[in-house]
Amino acid sequence: MKSVQGIGLKDVQKVYGGVEGDLWELIMGEQVHIGGFASSMDLATRAGIGDGMSGVDFCCCNGAGMRFLAKFKGVKSMTGVDATEKVIKQGVERTKNLGLADKISFIKADVTSSGLPSGTFDFAWGEDAWCYVEDKSALIREATRVVKPGGLITFTDWVEGPGMTDAEADRYMTFMKFPNVLSIADYNGLLEKNGCVVKEASNTGRFAPCVDLYLDMLNKQLTYDALRIIGFDMNLMQALGGEMVFMQGLAHEGKIIQGCFVARKE
Repeated sequence: MKSVQGIGLKDVQKVYGGVEGDLWELIMGEQVHIGGFASSMDLATRAGIGDGMSGVDFCCCNGAGMRFLAKFKGVKSMTGVDATEKVIKQGVERTKNLGLADKISFIKADVTSSGLPSGTFDFAWGEDAWCYVEDKSALIREATRVVKPGGLITFTDWVEGPGMTDAEADRYMTFMKFPNVLSIADYNGLLEKNGCVVKEASNTGRFAPCVDLYLDMLNKQLTYDALRIIGFDMNLMQALGGEMVFMQGLAHEGKIIQGCFVARKE
């Protein structure tokens, strides 16, 4: 595990409550995670999520993952947990506009202590967002607590690949506002410690190609749109671009990957 000091929930709320969150959505789409629709479909298929199931999405952001599950996998009900007011309001409105308000609800809470009842859901879900949570042990414990016996913990996340130096990690995590990043083995250990059997833990291989795509779009198509979001600040645009290019290099070296996890609560 790599960690950096001085980054916490308030920093994440500032990102997704402000223009930086808008910029990420411009680049990555409403499904603000690596691989978008294809990644969501792959994760749900690997986990066997489908008709009539109920789930909880920890760090649900604007709820795009829950709307995907309701529209394309026949999930009966979803509860989204997030700590940022802006994205919850967006999510409620977007869910209503799609006619899914009867299936999807949102609560504002810390995902490490959601207040949801124990043993309620068929599965817990997350997509490239648990990297923002400082206490990942508490998050895994909470996800395990709220699912039924035999229920699933299924998520993707930005994880540490081999060879990342402390200096590289500090720069990367400071830019992304990650308090720490885990390896696949670290997540496996937390899942097993909390009484889960790990069924899937793998590198999706999607990270580097997607970062290439985002930078290509920013350079060739979305430059003006990105500048508008950040107040046409060219210096800031160049600085953000430089950090993304740095991250692109780490991705191509296999030091940043998207991990896919499916575990079953015993």
